[in-house]
Order: sequence, then structure tokens, then C-alpha cells
Amino acid sequence: MKAAGAAQKVTSPVSRDDRVAYATVTFDVPTLSIRQADRVVEAIEGARSDTLRIGATGSAIAAAGGGPDNSEAIGLLAAVVILAIAFGSLVAAGLPIVVALTGLVAGQLLVLVVARFADVASFAPTLAAMIGLGVGIDYGLFILNRFSQGVRSGQEPRDAAITAVGTAGKAVAFAGSTVIVALLGMFVLRIEFFNGLALAAATTVLMVMLSALWMLPALLSLLGRRSLAIRLPWARHPQPFDPMASRWNSYGRLLQRRPLVPALLALLVIGVLAWPARSMELGFPDAGSDAPGSVSRVGFDLMAKGFGPGVNGPFFVAVETHKARDFAALESTVKALEKTPGVAQTIPNSGMLPLLAHDTSLFGGIGNRITSVIVQPETAPSAQQTTDLLTTIRDTTAPRVEAETKTRLYVGGTQAVAEDFTSVLQAALPLFLLLVVGLGFLALMLLFHSIVIPLTAAITSLLSFAGALGVTVAVFQLGIADSLLGVTGTGPILPFLPIMVFAILFGLSMDYQVFLVSRMREAWDQTGDNRTSVRLGLAGSGRVVVVAATIMTSVFLSFVPTPVDTIKLFGVALAAAVIIDAFIVRLVLVPSLMSMLGRSNWWMPRWLSRILPTIRLE
Repeated sequence: MKAAGAAQKVTSPVSRDDRVAYATVTFDVPTLSIRQADRVVEAIEGARSDTLRIGATGSAIAAAGGGPDNSEAIGLLAAVVILAIAFGSLVAAGLPIVVALTGLVAGQLLVLVVARFADVASFAPTLAAMIGLGVGIDYGLFILNRFSQGVRSGQEPRDAAITAVGTAGKAVAFAGSTVIVALLGMFVLRIEFFNGLALAAATTVLMVMLSALWMLPALLSLLGRRSLAIRLPWARHPQPFDPMASRWNSYGRLLQRRPLVPALLALLVIGVLAWPARSMELGFPDAGSDAPGSVSRVGFDLMAKGFGPGVNGPFFVAVETHKARDFAALESTVKALEKTPGVAQTIPNSGMLPLLAHDTSLFGGIGNRITSVIVQPETAPSAQQTTDLLTTIRDTTAPRVEAETKTRLYVGGTQAVAEDFTSVLQAALPLFLLLVVGLGFLALMLLFHSIVIPLTAAITSLLSFAGALGVTVAVFQLGIADSLLGVTGTGPILPFLPIMVFAILFGLSMDYQVFLVSRMREAWDQTGDNRTSVRLGLAGSGRVVVVAATIMTSVFLSFVPTPVDTIKLFGVALAAAVIIDAFIVRLVLVPSLMSMLGRSNWWMPRWLSRILPTIRLE
């Protein structure tokens, strides 16, 4: 469909079979509010009938349905229930919540300040709240758990609070700093979009960490034994804390009978979960992945039916000619684009250019040498053929046009942006991983005076990351168990999700590693027996890691019902990451490996040990 006939078809808002028509609506405000967008959607839905289907696409429609939800409230309720079961005290259950909320409010206020000086994505405050709420409750939990153990062991509340902040508090400071460093490591990507996300999340984590370190010890000292008051029926007679008699000590003995077996089983489970990540496709989901029957999905489907699937994802080609208003060069360029395999049509097309030759406004820019051409592919935006077409235009058509007419082509559009964004991330990813993993390795080496423990932590964190990506791809791209999680459509994975998830996961995995291994280090310094140290570390921190991971998973999953697709995606990815890292890696794989490695866990060259400063968490 070319030449003059094509020109008439392109400018017609009615499909060839006269069954689909469209109109472009321009609003008189720069951006629609959520309420205004909802009213537009309501008007469209109200105009539907049994004989008339109406849909709409565009940024205004995408803003609809994004009103406030109850994600934070659901997450807090789940955390209160879990803490009440764990501590058997309503007061103790409430303290980490109060501390986390205080830090979260301060963090969200700081995000508003950050937004005055940097570009912050619209979903960044919600993402920062998700992360801050999870880690804030966890940090308060770790300190409160150490305080509770001290009181149950016979310490005075004030002394127990001092011990808690001097041991678990140091671990919290180290873990929180690791999360912040991992998030700020995204600055090496040199992408403004990531800078805003990193600053928003890092400032929130900083404030919840300071709240746990400053506010919670003060509350524990002020309340004393009342910090564990209002005991629940199953915990009215607390027993003194005895790590040797703990069930976790027995669990450690079970792992150490044949440590190779649980290690291999853990690796097998992680491998199965990570397998779908091999087919991961990065890109920006279009309205074709929206819920069936929604206004945006109906609009997407109708446009594809009436005008071809490529109409929903055209390329915008900026054309820069060598001479001012060079219509001959422009015509040659358009013809070359039309002849490119995979192109359905161009706007303007070669048949329209003679009619437009008198239009002096067609060219603009410096010296009237710049104009644009819309290229509609034959395939849908998310199809591989569309990606191949982009490559063909850039690598074949554009160089040929420049050689023949000295005209330069620059291809944009949603698919082009996704490809370019992914390419930039892939180029910067090695430096990002080296920085984040390298700094984490150095920090753990400094903390534990060991080479093996930081190496184990780095490798196992990458395993957790692979498992989380596999789960995310399985749900959001392959559609496995998507209905259980309320996912209404499948499509490519957002290009920035792997980077963000790794930054957050690496910090969280270091949290659990520090809390577990710090107790093991205490036992190692006291006993010099590696197997006993592993068991005592599990006895001291295993239970609290389970509680913390359960709370964080509940918080992340509570954001899944949100109408914002990006937050839903992050909720599933981070929940999967925490489950894999805490329950499979930290509580099965790492203790098994440390049991097999024996004294090698604590090895470091003497010359290096003398150089490094000594940091004690106990």
C-alpha cells in the first residue's frame, strides 16, 4: 500500500473495513490528575454498548486508577501479627513498628527535599516506602531481639539495652550502610533516572536506620521491663535464653551430619527457580499487557485490528538533510524507509511529499534542515521482528541513505528507547557489579577478618539474585501463577528492574549475613570450634532472621495488589529475593558450606590481618 493511495489511507482516521475509527484528544492542561484521568475513563466506559466498543490509550489513560491503596496498612498489620507471635508481647510487637514509621515519615519528607534538586520518578516514593518499611522493621527487630535475650538471661533492662545497641546495633549500622552503598552504587551508571531512585531509597533507609539506632534504645531504656509487657497466652512464662538448648542448635546438628546434601539440595532449588531467567526479555510493557477489557487494552487491540499491530509502537525518525528544505533528499529517505523489510507504512509517505513540497513549515531546526518521519512496523511493539527492524534501519538503511544523500537519520520511539536503555545498562553493569560486590567484600573482610566469608557472601548473593530474576520472569513474562498474584497481563521485564533488585537484594543479603555470622564470630572467638560456632550462630540469630524475612516478605507482597504495575513488579521480585536469600541461602546453604569449610572460614593472611583495623560487634 504505497504512493497516493497510501497517503489517503494514512491521513484517514477510519480503517479500511470502516469498522474502526479513532480521534486524537488534546487536553488543555499539561498533565491530568488521577481524578481527572478517572473521569475520562468513566466517560469512555459509560459510552460503551452492546454494539459499540470504545477504548483509549495514552499517558492520560495510564494515570487512571492510580489512587491511594492500602498496601502500607496491610504490610503493617502482617508485621504486627508476626512480631506478636515471635515475642509474645503486644508492646514488643509495637516498638519496631513505631520506630520504622518514625524513620519512614522522616525519610519520605527527605524524598520531597531530594525531588527539589534531582529528577525523581513518580513511583520512587512508593518504592522507597516499600524498602524503608521492610528494613526499618527488621532493624528494630534485630535490636529488640538482642535486648529480649539479655533480659531473659538475667540482665537489667538498661544493661540489656546497652548490650543490644553495642552488638546488634553495630550490625544494624553496618547492614544499613551496606544497603545505602549498594543503592548509591547506581550513580556509576550515569543515568539520571537511576540517580533519583537511588537517592530516594537511600535517604529513606538512612532515616529508618538512624531511628532504630537512636530511638529504639532510648525507648527500651525508658520502658525497661515494660518493653516486653502485655504478654500473650503462649508466652506468659518466658524461659532464660540458652543457645545450647535451642531448637536452632539441633537444626545446626542436623545440617552438619551430611552438610553436602543440604548444600546440593539448596543449589538445586535455586537452579530450578533461576532457570526461567535465561529467557528474560527486557523492554517497556505496552497496553497489550494490560487487563483484558480495560480501557487501555481495548484501545490497543482496536487500533491494532483496524490499522495494523505496528500502529501501537511506531518509530519516530528524525531526518537531518544536508541542505535547507531538501525535499528531494527527504523523498529518497522516505522511499528507502518504505522499502525496508518489516515497514508497513511511513508518515509522510513518498506519495504525499509532492503535495507537501510547498509547505515551508515541514522543515525546522537550524537552517531548516530537520524534519521527522513516522515509521509504522508490520509487527507489534513487543515482537522480536520489531526489534530486528530497528536494527535494520539503524545499521543498514540509515548508512545507505547518508552515503547517497548526506542525510542523517536518528531513530526514536518506545521500542528504540527500550533498546538503547538496555544497551547502556549492559555496558555499565560490569562496573556496577564490581563496585557494589567489591565494596561489600571489603566491608565483610574488614568486619570478620576473613577472606572466605566475604567470598561466600558475594557468590551466594548472586545466586539469590538469579533465583529472584527467574521467579519474576516466570510470573510477569511467562505467566506462571500470574492469576494468583493478580497479574493481569504478561510482557517484557522493565530494563531497570534487574539493577534495582540487585542493589536492594545485595544490601538485604548482607544484612542477614552480618546478623548470622556476627554471632558465629562471637562463638568462634570464645570456643575456637567452627562447627560449634556455626550452631551457636544459628541459635542466636536464626530465629530472628526467619522473623525478619517473613516480615519483609509480607511487606513486599502487600504492595502486589497496588494498581501501579511497576510497584507490583518490584513487590514480587523483592519478595522472591528475600525468600530465596533468607530461607534457602542464609539458613541452609551458608551454614552447610561453613560447616564443610571448617577453620578455613576464618582464615586471613597474617600480614593483611595486621594491617586491617579490628572491629568487634560483640
